[in-house]
Amino acid sequence: MKNFLMAGAALGLLAACGPAEAPAEPEAPAAAETAETTPALSPLEVAVSNAARSDEEKARDAWRHPAETLEFFGVEPGDTVVEIWPGGGWYTNILAPYLAAGGGTLVAAGFDPAAAPDEERRQRTEARLAEFKANYADPQFGTIEYSVFSGVSGPLTEPGTADAVLTFRNVHNWMSGGYTEKFFTDAFAALKPGGVLGVVEHRLPSTATQDPTGATGYVHEDYVKARAIAAGFEFAGSSEINANPADTADHPFGVWTLQPVSATSDREGNTPDGFDPTIYAEIGESDRMTLKFVKPE
Repeated sequence: MKNFLMAGAALGLLAACGPAEAPAEPEAPAAAETAETTPALSPLEVAVSNAARSDEEKARDAWRHPAETLEFFGVEPGDTVVEIWPGGGWYTNILAPYLAAGGGTLVAAGFDPAAAPDEERRQRTEARLAEFKANYADPQFGTIEYSVFSGVSGPLTEPGTADAVLTFRNVHNWMSGGYTEKFFTDAFAALKPGGVLGVVEHRLPSTATQDPTGATGYVHEDYVKARAIAAGFEFAGSSEINANPADTADHPFGVWTLQPVSATSDREGNTPDGFDPTIYAEIGESDRMTLKFVKPE
């Protein structure tokens, strides 16, 4: 009887308790709280993601790391920056809005029509410069200043006024033209004391023989360092941001065998037997040195 009463009491207690209540749903964070926890883009990240850059350009970021590269060079939004031989404007599309938003100045030092070997190429160079300028007429790019660089050109900009001089994948061209030393001396003259020279270039392994004309597009890192130091610069450091260990620098059509050119023949239209472009497509873009030099105070 005693056991029966205890069992009945237990059943009554369970019935009185009833089922446990489900925990309340957590409240969604307020919009202001969400905004506070989402980090804002830096001015450089804003420039890299800007709508002026095409999807094709942005696809190259995986190989060229523009934000990390410019951070390594120490480029600030209020700087005066000289970009030498900007080509089609891949970096210009980042530098121009970045500097414009921060009150800085971009000087684009393009190809020099006066250095063209004949009238046809002089006119072609002038047309390319005019097209380049037209592409940057939009106010978002600010007011770009223009100059030229060649073996016979004058100063890049007013001497001693630039915070940074930058060039991307061009040293081999100046080796071919025979005025690599002029590039370094002109850059040195343009910079303020303490200013930075930033160089990105296709890197030739130290065990490979350097073509003095840079015909393959690849250059020894020590060659670049030596020319910069000879011009008066101090070596301030290197980064492996743009390294690609898969690139051997030994390809049928030089660096142009790789992306983004992806050449499949030489200038005469010849393709070696057994050439397989998929092998080179899988490598991606070239292995690159990223070097920083400083003009002494």
